[in-house]
Amino acid sequence: MKSLNRVKQHVSTFLAAVTLTSAAFAANAQEATSLDQLLEQLAQGKVAQTQQNKQREADFMARKSEQDQLLANATNERDNQIKLSTELEASFQNNEIELANRQEALNKRLGELKELFGVLQQVAGDTKSKFQNSVISAQIPGREAFLDEFAQSMGSSSKLASIEEIEKIWFELQREMTESAKVVRFDREVVLADGSKQTATVTRIGNFNLVANNKYLEFISETGSVAELIRQPSGRYLGTAADMTAANPSQGTQQVAFALDPTGGSILSLLVQAPDTQERVDQGGPVGYVILAIGAIGLLIALERFIALFLVGNKVNRQLKTATPSNDNPLGRVLMAKEEYKDVDVETLELKLSERILKEVPQLTSRLTMIKIISVVAPLIGLLGTVTGMINTFQAITLFGTGDPKLMAGGISQALVTTVLGLVVAIPMVFISTILTTRSRGIINILQQQSAGIVAERAEKGA
Repeated sequence: MKSLNRVKQHVSTFLAAVTLTSAAFAANAQEATSLDQLLEQLAQGKVAQTQQNKQREADFMARKSEQDQLLANATNERDNQIKLSTELEASFQNNEIELANRQEALNKRLGELKELFGVLQQVAGDTKSKFQNSVISAQIPGREAFLDEFAQSMGSSSKLASIEEIEKIWFELQREMTESAKVVRFDREVVLADGSKQTATVTRIGNFNLVANNKYLEFISETGSVAELIRQPSGRYLGTAADMTAANPSQGTQQVAFALDPTGGSILSLLVQAPDTQERVDQGGPVGYVILAIGAIGLLIALERFIALFLVGNKVNRQLKTATPSNDNPLGRVLMAKEEYKDVDVETLELKLSERILKEVPQLTSRLTMIKIISVVAPLIGLLGTVTGMINTFQAITLFGTGDPKLMAGGISQALVTTVLGLVVAIPMVFISTILTTRSRGIINILQQQSAGIVAERAEKGA
C-alpha cells in the first residue's frame, strides 16, 4: 500500500510539471505578435523541455532503488499471506474432522436416548398443534407456548431435554385427557354475532363443543378468542344447547341430552352452512315462487271444496233419513220434483228429475277441474325452472369455465329446487283432486239412485 501511494505521488508531480510547462508555453505563445517570434519561442521551449526531461530522467534513476525495495516488500507480504491461508485451511479441515468425530461419539453415547428425544420432539410438535385447535385452550390459554419453544430448541441445537421439561409435557398431556372428560363452566369474553363483546358463562363439553346463552360457540385459535357461530344449527340442536345452558350444576350430577360434535367443530361448521327451508325456496328463484303461489291457490280451493262437499254430504244424508224433501240440499230439491210433477207420466217425470240433477251437478263439481289443472301444470312449471336453471349453468360455464363449481351451483340449485317444488305441489293436488271428485260423484250417484227410485215407483203405480 505504501509503494502504491508513492507511485501516485510521482504521477501527480509529473502531471503538475507538464501542466505548468504547458501553461508557460501557452503564455509565451499568446505574447507572440508575428510568426518569427512564435518560431523563436518554440525553439526556446524545445530547449527548455529537453532540459526538464533530462532532469526527470535523473530523478527517476535516483529513485529506482527505492522502487525495487517497495517491490521486494510487496512480494514478501504476498508470500506471508499465502502461507497463512494454507495454515488456516489445514486448521479448518482438522476442525471438521474433530467435529464429526465428536458428533459420532455423542450419537454413540446417546444410543436409544436419541430416538427417545426425537419422539419427544415430535410429540411436542403434534401436541402443540392439537392444543391450538382444542376448545380446552379457551379455558386454559397459553399451553402451546412452552411446547413450541421446547420443540424448536430440540430441533435447532444439541441440547438434551431435562427431566423437568419431560414431566411438564407429560403433565400437559395428562391434563388434556383429564379435561376432555369434564363438563366445565367458566366466565370469559365472548364475541357475539353482531361483533360486540360480552362476558358470558361458557359451558365446555369436554374437548368437543362450547355453548353459551343457548348458542354454539367456536374457538378461534389464531386470535385465541371465543365467538358465537354466525349461523347457528337448526332448532333441535339449539334446544339441546339451551338444555345444557339451563342445567344447574348445584343440583349435583344431572344428565342432559346434548347434540355433540365429536370432530371438535368440523361437522358443526358444515351443518350450519346447510341452507334452511327458506333459503332452499329462495334458490328456486321467481319460478319457484310462482309454483308456490299456484299451490297456495290450489290448497285454498281444495279447502273450500272440502268444507262445501262435507256440508252438502251431511245434508244429503239427513235427507235420506226423512220423507219430507228440504230445499237446503241437492237431494231435497230433486225429490221435490216428485211432488211438483205428481200428475205427469213416467217419461216426463224422468226428464224433470234429470233436469234437476243436471242443475245440481255444476255446483257439486265446481272448481274441481281447477285443482286437477294445478296438479298437471305445477310439474310443467317446475320443468320450466329446470330448463332456465340449466341455461344459467351453461352460461356460467361459458363465461368462467368449470374451474369453480360454486359458480355453477346457483343454476343447478334453481333447476333442482323448481323440480322439487313442482312435484311437492302436484302430488298432493292429485290426491286432493281424486278425493274431492270421488266425494262429489258419490253425492251425484245418490241423486241418480233416488231419481231412478222415484221413476220406478211412478212406473209401478202407472202399471
